[in-house]
Amino acid sequence: MARVPSLLQHVCSLLLLAVCAHALKFDLEALPTHNKHSQRCIRNFVGKDTLVVVTAIVDGFKGDGMQVNMHITDAAGNEYGKPKDIAGEQRTVFTSHADAAFDVCFENILTGSRYVENPHRHVELDIDIGADAKDWSAIQATEKLKPVETELRRIEEMVAEIVSEMDYLRVREQKLRDTNESTNTRVKWFGFGTTFLLIALWGWQIMYLRAYFRSKHLI
Repeated sequence: MARVPSLLQHVCSLLLLAVCAHALKFDLEALPTHNKHSQRCIRNFVGKDTLVVVTAIVDGFKGDGMQVNMHITDAAGNEYGKPKDIAGEQRTVFTSHADAAFDVCFENILTGSRYVENPHRHVELDIDIGADAKDWSAIQATEKLKPVETELRRIEEMVAEIVSEMDYLRVREQKLRDTNESTNTRVKWFGFGTTFLLIALWGWQIMYLRAYFRSKHLI
């Protein structure tokens, strides 16, 4: 019964994210050299063959003594973009290759070309996934849809994505349950084998000691 509330919570979180999604804003400090630990990364999960649009708006300008680089990769090792020296709006569109989490990482490096009084860049990040990543205005104009029809079409695709996500969670839950049952079976047989081995060892010790005492004419 505990699995059902978990699935409901996950679905509710997806709905809440779809309705109340806002751009993420943060300041990125500039460092003299490249350092992997100084990167600011945002992680999100995406299903296979899903459209993703990553929009980053970085203040400042090129040649101001700082260089902001962005790197997009997923847990499966796929690379989706690596734009360098970002200033202004940078949009990256890709289709995911696997069911995996992907990271959008930023780094800010001091180039040394000029003195920087405030070594920070402000970043505004917006990640649209699936139905939210589509340009519905263009779809409405191309297919000559009414605003209500366009909104219903968007909601339909969002619901289809939630159903697909629930199917993925169900399959994943089934795999975990099969693994758990297999582990329990192995542990059970290991316990039976250990018990049988101990009983056999105990019997052998009794027979050995009895034979030893008889050879010594002690019994």
